[in-house]
Amino acid sequence: MPSHNTQLDSISALKIYNYGRSASFGANDTLQVLQRMRRFLLPKDYTLKPELLEQIADGYELTDPIVDNLIKKHGKFADALQQSIIDKEAFVASDKAYLMDDPDFKDLHDQFATHPDWFDAKLAEKGAVAYRRYPLTLVWLLRNVALMAGYSIPALSLPLIKTGSLVHDALARLYRTYGYMMAVSEHPKVTDDATVLAIGGEAWRQTIRVRQLHSFIRKGLIKDGWDSEYWAQPVNQSDMIATHLQFSLLISRGLKWLGARITDEEAKGIMHLWRLATWWMGVDLARIPKTEQDAWEWLYTYLSTQKLDFEVGRPLAKALHDLPSEIMGETNWRGHAVELVNASVTRTFVGDDIGDGLNLPKLPLRQGILLSAPVLFGIDTARRLHPVLDKQIERFRRGRQHNMNWWLRENDPYYANKPPRL
Repeated sequence: MPSHNTQLDSISALKIYNYGRSASFGANDTLQVLQRMRRFLLPKDYTLKPELLEQIADGYELTDPIVDNLIKKHGKFADALQQSIIDKEAFVASDKAYLMDDPDFKDLHDQFATHPDWFDAKLAEKGAVAYRRYPLTLVWLLRNVALMAGYSIPALSLPLIKTGSLVHDALARLYRTYGYMMAVSEHPKVTDDATVLAIGGEAWRQTIRVRQLHSFIRKGLIKDGWDSEYWAQPVNQSDMIATHLQFSLLISRGLKWLGARITDEEAKGIMHLWRLATWWMGVDLARIPKTEQDAWEWLYTYLSTQKLDFEVGRPLAKALHDLPSEIMGETNWRGHAVELVNASVTRTFVGDDIGDGLNLPKLPLRQGILLSAPVLFGIDTARRLHPVLDKQIERFRRGRQHNMNWWLRENDPYYANKPPRL
């Protein structure tokens, strides 16, 4: 039997610790979020698995070779790819028809032309219905848990900082991200599509567009001197998995903690829904956690090895934190009150150590925010029993979606000429 010290030395020697971005073994053990995961979400006495550490390290060096090659050879391809699948005759007659002779384009075409055999549309639909059931809480968790947690990790924050506009465009990032989440969770009851993540649907279109954008971001960052030895490859596969777990795993668990009645089957559906979205985004299927338990182990391992440098993420966190006052006016007390509530949600779910690192305000008795759990539980129960309340909640969701659609159409060229989707 190897000694305990020998086992630690063996783990510390793994490839993941060769990157400057990686914290030394055990350095993050006192983080509140990791302590909570060990206590409530992982098997007792869970320890880091060398094979998972190696998988994440390998993912640091993988980007999206098919799309990166296409960009290098042909430039933008998204419109041509969409046309080749949903309007084949027009594509064949266009000046982009030659692209089908490129093996990389053909592989991408095959990936997006049909749903893969492993995709269970009915299971994913159950997840999508549950995901969209709580519109106010969903954007609350996106803003205060998923995005703020991501800003605490410099390897995720730095590409956003270096793109230039996000610090000064926090509302746009929030709305576009929320818009993508809503697109991924569209289902036949709210669209004319036959299935969730429909071929030719909004999520399908946005994923192709974002995948192309990721490649241009990678190209630009490398051209500007990105330090790959320290940070690994920009927008790599492991970081993309971490990002998508923010939108699937963290949102699903956050809804449950706030009292949402999400069944085990619906939770599986949420993970399955986002598994296809993540695969469409260019991540190797074998790397994507399949179950919620696999996802918690993956996320725990990832967070355990991230060197925290809050200076990197503070500008993004401040821009997001200050949004209510910017929208309502600096002298409006409601804006400042909303900011305090938002910061309290982040501290309650993510931890005071990260809240302090991001310079978020600290409100006494902030755990009172969890009093909303029985309220949400009661509303959900009543919704299931009373169709009138169900319609009112759906009307509220549509109102929020209408406001977001209006803003996006006014400020984002992609949405400018698109019909509103409610």
